[in-house]
Amino acid sequence: MTSIGLMIEGQWGLTWGRWRRLIEAADTLGYQCVFRSDHYTIGPPDDNSLETFISLTYAADHTKHIEFGPLVAPTTFRHPVLTARMAAQIDDLSGGRMVLGLGTGWHEREHKQFGISFYDQQTRYEMLEDALEITTRLYHSDAPVSYTGKHYSLDGAVLLPRPSRAGGPPILIGGNGPKRTLPLAAKYADEWNGVHISVSTFKERSALLDDLLGRNGRGKTAVKRSVMLPCIIGKDDAQLREKLGNQIEPSDKLLEWNKIIGTPAQVVDHIGKYQEAGAYRLMLMWQDQNDLDGIELLAKEVLPHFHKSG
Repeated sequence: MTSIGLMIEGQWGLTWGRWRRLIEAADTLGYQCVFRSDHYTIGPPDDNSLETFISLTYAADHTKHIEFGPLVAPTTFRHPVLTARMAAQIDDLSGGRMVLGLGTGWHEREHKQFGISFYDQQTRYEMLEDALEITTRLYHSDAPVSYTGKHYSLDGAVLLPRPSRAGGPPILIGGNGPKRTLPLAAKYADEWNGVHISVSTFKERSALLDDLLGRNGRGKTAVKRSVMLPCIIGKDDAQLREKLGNQIEPSDKLLEWNKIIGTPAQVVDHIGKYQEAGAYRLMLMWQDQNDLDGIELLAKEVLPHFHKSG
């Protein structure tokens, strides 16, 4: 069974009013999760955004059902101990619904705007590996932890209070890279997320992940597989054309894109292809944060095809 959730780009004008409405809708309409990006901005032009972990704390206290988390939190933004502490405590507050998505960070402009060091790709991957090692050790060890990394280290550190959930919140690693990202996912992740990825590439990367898991002494089911894709849905062809700005005629060719675009039947068909490829869940990037009618349409016409009643 494949579960369906939403993915919100927080730097695209997210305000408290919009965030409240989005998570309330997802929680009451039967979505499995709501993830959000972790950016200051992604302009130009720059737009409103909410600090990611503060907004997730709000979600923990104002929802009852959905899982949630950053997709993904750059290790360049925060010391990994701070991120691990915040995620564990948000997880406790929510009763075990937090997923900690971690990544390298990629948007150079926002780093420079806000005075955050933006290192070369090799260094950022080294920082991510340190963060994953530190987070995993702190979550799994009741005893003091010491670790000497290339960029971050611990000296007799204990995460207190201890996470209520055994092993702390699950760790998600997002990205499609076969040489750096997937090996880290095979070693550390509980979930791997393919980003803007075609069905065929998803199958290839998933098979590679199986092989890498074996090399790390982990079973194929140790890491769940998910996908994040943009989504636009219209109740019929006319509404879909309107949402697309009349730029594209709705047709079967839409299903060839690495996007979920179409009427409810087309959306069901496209999601079904990822389900057949082994996707545990899809996070659908919802571009229009004011389009609650579309979220309701998706919940009414699409979710029942994938979510078991009750």
